[in-house]
Amino acid sequence: MSRNKTIQSRDVFLQALSSLAVNRLRSWLTTMGVAVGVFSIIAVMTALDAIDKSVESGLTSLGANTFQIQKYPATVFGGGHSRNRYANREDITYKQGVFFRKIMESKARNIGFIITSAANQARYANRSTNPDVTMTGGDENFAPANGFILRTGRNLSGGDIQYARNIAVLGGELAEKLFPAGENPLNKTIRVNAQVYTVAGVFEKKGAAFGQSQDNIVVIPITRYLDHINEKSTLSITIEAFSQEEYRKTIDQAVGAMRLARGLTIQEPNDFEIRTNDSLIDSFRDIQRIISIGAFIISFMALLTAGVGIMNIMLVSVTERTREIGIRKSIGAPRTSIRNQFLLEALILSLTGGFIGIIAGIGAGNIIAVNLNLPLIFPLLWITVSLVVCSIIGMAFGIFPAWKAAGLDPVEALRPK
Repeated sequence: MSRNKTIQSRDVFLQALSSLAVNRLRSWLTTMGVAVGVFSIIAVMTALDAIDKSVESGLTSLGANTFQIQKYPATVFGGGHSRNRYANREDITYKQGVFFRKIMESKARNIGFIITSAANQARYANRSTNPDVTMTGGDENFAPANGFILRTGRNLSGGDIQYARNIAVLGGELAEKLFPAGENPLNKTIRVNAQVYTVAGVFEKKGAAFGQSQDNIVVIPITRYLDHINEKSTLSITIEAFSQEEYRKTIDQAVGAMRLARGLTIQEPNDFEIRTNDSLIDSFRDIQRIISIGAFIISFMALLTAGVGIMNIMLVSVTERTREIGIRKSIGAPRTSIRNQFLLEALILSLTGGFIGIIAGIGAGNIIAVNLNLPLIFPLLWITVSLVVCSIIGMAFGIFPAWKAAGLDPVEALRPK
């Protein structure tokens, strides 16, 4: 008995495939509607998983006891008005930074100054890099405050900062580009854009944060940066608390010290931002929530439209195959066999579109992962959810055509038109 059921199930499956193959173009176009809906959600969720992992790895750029004070927040929402609100703030000047450090030097382990600019090109002899080097102006506390470890040579010193010396400490990746095959970079002269620097040291490689390499950098004294590159730059100040227990207290003290340095009155709000690991996570979660809602809306509309398309196609198929159904019923085919075949056809259309959307979505989402220097992402949860949803759509929108086909009167079906 079970063997007969197996044979019958196989026959129904083969008949369903055969019927779909007769109208390949129509079947293909129907599956594309499902594929678009599945693609949008899989691609977005794969990309968000990649960005989530990038955020996790990027948080290592700020240690557990470390936070930053800067002019701009980690992310800006609300369009041009919000951007202008922050852009119109006074820059955090070097003079304010020095005043801030005098107040805080006994209350924190490390306080480092940072100014950065992107898209710089470095040269040594006949070798040059792409214009993607990050130029960083830092002080003697830059390395310890930001978790950089010296591999060779020396770090910036207080004298370098005081006299604005033209020396540089290179990131590990940049050093390998300019000095390959183990060549010693120390005391060599490099050129970054139009400026010349003597290499004083090289950092150990630190890896990427938020998809950006932290090793393709050149660090020069912050005073030289302000004197020779851009005197109107705004500082970021990195503060390392003595311990996790002192962390919140140190943040509160830093806020008060920065308000004094900025000359704010009691009534005036803060005109600077505190960047912590928690604030970065909250900013990402806000972005993730907005993107996810948009993706779900697009996917829902696409899948709903695709489901209606499946039902319409199956109803057309019932009309076109009325005589075939009548012949099958007249020779004893049970209603369940006909119903199951049409349900199976709808399910195959839906799941085929789902598989196409999953493959395309994983590929598109992993482009983001590759660009963020992350391993490939395989969102198993969302793949499972997508397949379940596709199955539900196939069954839900295929049940009416299947019921209509199974209910045809064989006499009426075989009547000449």
